[in-house]
Amino acid sequence: MRKRLRKLWRSLGPGLVTGGSGNDPSAIATYSLAGATLGYGLLWMVVFLTPFMVAIQNMCARIGALSGCGLAGNLKRHYSRGILIIAVIAVVISSVLNVAANLYGMAGALNLIIPLPVAALSVITAVTVIVLIIKLRYRTIASVFKWFALSLAVYILAAFLVDLEWGKLLTHALIPQIPENPRTLLFIFAILGTTLSPYLFFWQASEEAEVIRQERPGLRVCMFREVPRGVIAQIDMDTKIGMGFSNLIAFFIIALAAATLFSTGQNPESLRDIAAALEPVAGHYATWLFTFGLIGAGLLAIPVLAGGGAYVLSETFGWGASIDHPFSRARNFYLVMIASILASMLVPLFGITPLKALFWVAIVNALVAPLMLMLIIQMASNPKIVGTHISKPGVHWLGIGAMFIMLTGTFVVLFA
Repeated sequence: MRKRLRKLWRSLGPGLVTGGSGNDPSAIATYSLAGATLGYGLLWMVVFLTPFMVAIQNMCARIGALSGCGLAGNLKRHYSRGILIIAVIAVVISSVLNVAANLYGMAGALNLIIPLPVAALSVITAVTVIVLIIKLRYRTIASVFKWFALSLAVYILAAFLVDLEWGKLLTHALIPQIPENPRTLLFIFAILGTTLSPYLFFWQASEEAEVIRQERPGLRVCMFREVPRGVIAQIDMDTKIGMGFSNLIAFFIIALAAATLFSTGQNPESLRDIAAALEPVAGHYATWLFTFGLIGAGLLAIPVLAGGGAYVLSETFGWGASIDHPFSRARNFYLVMIASILASMLVPLFGITPLKALFWVAIVNALVAPLMLMLIIQMASNPKIVGTHISKPGVHWLGIGAMFIMLTGTFVVLFA
């Protein structure tokens, strides 16, 4: 059993990392606010969205592995320049805003235990992340990221240590109910955006391509090439485990906030209020536990966020792009990542709180997602990209369902 578990752990890669980074500081804040404001009311959304998330990320993983390059590279090779430009602009803007909000959130969490201005902590956090990205190689980063992903399980443990109303929890998890709250639709849209995030699509495709290129250095990229036997099955398993784990964490973050904050009538206005959800577990150390959890989630997510945008621009302009290369061999790739991270230092100038920045960036993700989903569904059925490994009917229709859900949510929020 020990050998089997060790083998399984070694086989997990981009799927687990992508799933773990999906629970970035923005997601933690969004799920916590949803639980604190609406109680168990939106737990059904996490359960409902899981198969859609698995299907979309599986499409992205197959596109990357079977073509040897990411989504932007395939758009450049197989589709019109106009589509490529629109997709690149949307994803890069979304990526930069995500990086900025999450780093600002990390600085806000540090401010709970370190009496320095948030602006100063933003600078310190940004510089630290830049150094780690440049100095560490891909295999080291992948190994560290997998452990950070696993560390998010503390939220599951915390939820079991509080007095959960299991009957009500299961009812809300299995039977969709819309809470009677004016902000309900906004929370639904934010959860959609933080679950089906565009940067996750681009990162997983690029990382699967990276793995294949490491194993087959002479591979001609952005065109279908058959992969070694068993690779597709491994990708499918990795994706299911990664996305399942991601949404399990999300489920218990909402449940924990509902059991601790909603039940006491607290209305969170800051990260310190959100941290109070961990008091039944950690007592006076709740703030410390929350801070380290948010920092860990940020360290897992920021390279994924910044790397997603960097891969997009690198594939678009033909730059060398690999998180495994030293700075000298992928200068433009790393400069894009650094620029995205440095942009986070500007967020404090807008006068918004870290909690609001983390929540509203989830809304931005939801607005960008529909276009990306349309393109992914088409690419996953394009024989020039995936050959005979086109999406199975069930996966294909789940992808279409996800697209229509996001389009409906966008229409309702913008025009209702």
